[in-house]
Parts: sequence; structure tokens; C-alpha cells
Amino acid sequence: MTATTPRLKHEVKDLALAPLGRQRIEWAGREMPVLKQIRDRFEKEKPFAGLRISACAHVTTETAHLAIALKAGGADAVLIASNPLSTQDDVAASLVADHEISVFAQKGEDAATYSRHVQIALDHRPNIIVDDGSDVVAELVQHRQNQIADLIGSTEETTTGIVRLRAMFNEGVLTFPAMNVNDADTKHFFDNRYGTGQSTLDGIIRATNILLAGKTVVVVGYGWCGKGTALRARGMGANVIVTEIDHIKAIEAVMDGFRVLPMAEAAPHGDIFITVTGNKHVVRGEHFDVMKDGAIVCNSGHFDLELDLKYLAANAKEIKDVRPFTEEYKLTNGKSVVVLGQGRLINLAAAEGHPSAVMDMSFANQALAVEYLVKNKGSLAAGLHSIPREVDEEIARLKLQAMGIFIDSLTADQIDYTNSWQSGT
Repeated sequence: MTATTPRLKHEVKDLALAPLGRQRIEWAGREMPVLKQIRDRFEKEKPFAGLRISACAHVTTETAHLAIALKAGGADAVLIASNPLSTQDDVAASLVADHEISVFAQKGEDAATYSRHVQIALDHRPNIIVDDGSDVVAELVQHRQNQIADLIGSTEETTTGIVRLRAMFNEGVLTFPAMNVNDADTKHFFDNRYGTGQSTLDGIIRATNILLAGKTVVVVGYGWCGKGTALRARGMGANVIVTEIDHIKAIEAVMDGFRVLPMAEAAPHGDIFITVTGNKHVVRGEHFDVMKDGAIVCNSGHFDLELDLKYLAANAKEIKDVRPFTEEYKLTNGKSVVVLGQGRLINLAAAEGHPSAVMDMSFANQALAVEYLVKNKGSLAAGLHSIPREVDEEIARLKLQAMGIFIDSLTADQIDYTNSWQSGT
């Protein structure tokens, strides 16, 4: 696309939904005081004036506040959906109608539409890419090498996306700086553990209306998302089994009071299976075959590949919708397996994603990561870069302040003591 080519302004379901979206965005803002402070500063300083930003993210009320903050900073922003089932159509409409942000997202969009939207994001010739799963960056390095010269850098906030970026760097194709937002303490400690933990169970309950108390829940993976999910499931009365491939995480799960089993042994016991690994086919044919009749399976990892749905489809004599976002696969062995949200992120497919209070910190990291890239343009090496510790701590300070919570600080004597101990004097 050349500078003179007219750009399609938006592609959303229905602009008439904007009033409801505006109302919901405003409600979410009540729980996002940190990002509001950052947005207010951006509005005064305009750190992104003259820059083009393409963002690929879940189009939710919380993401709306990030997009609004970037535009307040002077950016020419385009937003596309990172997942076909997570888009909130009313929010997309409000961003277009009320904030004049170009949005290309519709709930339920097919793969071809999503791929076209990725192309639109790159047609914007971004100086910054805000990515969620690294699909836009992957398309850039594979098919749009000529645009890398325009790029200052990218940001990524998912575990899956970081894995992909590391692979790109190892292959020598990540030739620009990328900010690892995912590993910031104020992101993964809270977003992954408390956000995913609560919203995953929220999605399951909305999709099924089942009682978790007394059920056996198998949590596949004990990273930060798995920890939060297991903790919340136990808090609702479930008996929790954890499966892992990492010995240290497995020990941690045991010492946290959970039963740890190989997936092959856990499969016959589970009533509900939740995958949170980011890896491929962690629940496979040999596991489906031995599950209880009516076992429920869902995924809370970024991509829809953790469940081997092709195996289920190939071995089903009937597939039917039994509730919204709930499909029953009647298998040739006489049993059935229930899949939620088409194997996509259940917390966004059937619910509203993370609570706003958690995303306040995650998107504060995203906004400040974009600013960090701009401030350090030309001085950062290619590859992944961590969020600076002082930025992480500032976000935590602002969050505590907004909550009316204050903490102690070291006295001069304590500082002298610490310094002398560290210097060995």
C-alpha cells in the first residue's frame, strides 16, 4: 500500500452497537486507574506523534483502553482481533464510532477473514507492532521483509508468542527489537495467575452451568496460568489433578497440595480437562479414548491446538451443539466428549476474558513497552528485551496507590547496612 492509497477505515459487525460498547468500556475503566494515568500523560506529551501502530489483540473492553491510550499519545492506530471468538462486537463498534480508531474484528470471523485482517495490519506499514501470539510479526518476517526497515520494534504479551519470537531469533529472522511484556512481574504474576484462573472457570461455568464442587478437574500444565486455574478450581470445591512435563513445576504442584499424574493416568479420572500449556496436542487420541462418558475438555492457551480436535472429529459418529460454545462429540466407542469454545480460549470464547483490574497492569506494561521502544529507537539490539525493572515497579506502585495501599521504605540506616553487606565491608 502506498501513502496515497485510501485505507479501509473499519470492518466491524454493526456500528449501531456502539452505545452499548461505550457503556461497557466506561465500566471497565473504573478498574483501570494505572492505564488511565498513563493515557493522561500520553495525551500531554504525545510520544507517538507521527507513528503508525498496528495492534493484534483480543478486542475487549480492556483492550479498548489500551487502544485509546495509544491514540491519545498521537499514534495512527489500527486494531485487529487476535482470536475469532474473543471479539466483543459492541466494543469494536464503539472504538470506531466514538474514538475514530480503525478496527477490523468481528466475533466468529473465519480463518480467511482473519488472515486478510493480518494483511490489513501490515498494509498500515506499522512502525510498532503490538502483538498477541506473534501472528503479525510472523507474517512480516516471512512475507514482508521489505517493511522491516519501517519498524522500530514490537511488543508481545503471551507465552505462546514469546516462544515463537525466540524461535524466530534462533533462526536469525527476528532482526528487530521485541519487548517481552509477558514476563514482566506485573503481567505474569497477576494476569496469568489471577486473571486466567478466574476467567477460565467463568468461561466454563457460563458455557455449561455445571457445579464444580465435587468434580475432578485436570489442569494440564502448571505454569502461572495453570497455578491460577488449579487454585481457583480447588477454591470452588473441585478435586484437582495436575499434569506436567517439568520436574520442578511438578514438585511445586505437589507441595501446593495437588495430585500430580501423567496425562495417561489422569485421563480416566477427570470430569473436566483444562489445557494451559501453549503446546500442541497435549490431550490426544489415546487420552480421549479412556475418558469418562461426557467428559468436558477446554483450552485456555492462546491457540486452538492443545486439544487434538482432528482426532475427535475423525472418530465421532455425530457432532452436535448442545449449548452455545458447547459441542458434544459422540464417539464410535459409544462414549461422548464435550468440547467448549471450539478448543479456543474458553475465557474469551464463552466469557469476557480477564477482569479489568488485572488487565490494567498488563496493558500498562504494553503501553510503556511501546514508549520504551520509541524512546530507545536505534539503540536496542535485535531480539527479545525485558521490561525494565523500574517500569515494572512503577506500575506496581501506581496500582497500590490507586487501591489506597501504601508500603514501608528503607530507613537511611537500613540502606547503609544493606550497601555495606553487599560490598562485603
